[in-house]
Amino acid sequence: MVSPLAGAEAATTVPGAASVLTAPGQTLTVAGAAVTVADRDAYGVTEYVPPPPPPVVVAETEKPEASSSATSGAAKKSSAAPVAGTPDPGSAKAVAAELVAARGWGSDQYDCLVSLWQKESGWNVYASNRSSGAYGIPQALPGSKMASVGADWQTNPATQITWGLNYIGGRYSTPCGAWAHSVANNWY
Repeated sequence: MVSPLAGAEAATTVPGAASVLTAPGQTLTVAGAAVTVADRDAYGVTEYVPPPPPPVVVAETEKPEASSSATSGAAKKSSAAPVAGTPDPGSAKAVAAELVAARGWGSDQYDCLVSLWQKESGWNVYASNRSSGAYGIPQALPGSKMASVGADWQTNPATQITWGLNYIGGRYSTPCGAWAHSVANNWY
C-alpha cells in the first residue's frame, strides 16, 4: 500500500496484516488454489457477402405481326433498355437524370444509362473491379481517369457520372449506343 504521507516510499505493511517483505532465503506461502487455465466462448468470423443487385425488370413490348421476311428462329439479344422510372431525389440516378437532360438527350437515353451502369456497377460509387482496376459508377479504367473532372472522383457520384457521360458521348455518341455495345460485347 502507498501512504500519501510517505512521499515516494511505499508502505511495507498492510493494515491488519503481517509484513509483506521477506528476507533473502525466505519464502511467502499463501494457502489456496490458483486457476491457471481460462476458457472463452468460441467465436467465428464470416466474410460479408453483399446482397445481389435487384433484378432488372424488362418492360413487355407488343410483338409485331408476322413479317414477309423469314426468320431463322434464333433468339436475338435486344438492346432496348427497360424504362428506368423516376429516380429518388438526391440519388446518383437523380444526378444522372439531370445531366442527361442537360445534354439534350431524352428519357430513352436515361433508361439506357440506368441499365448500363446497373450492369457495370449497380450504381455503387465505390464499385471496384479487382481484376481490371475499373472503378466507380461508370467503371472507368483506370479509375484515376475521372480526376480530369474532379479531385473527388473516388467518392463523388456527380464527378463520376459527368466523366462517364463525357466518355460515352465521345465513344458511343449516346448512352443507348453504349448500352447496345454492352449487350453485344458484355463491356463498353
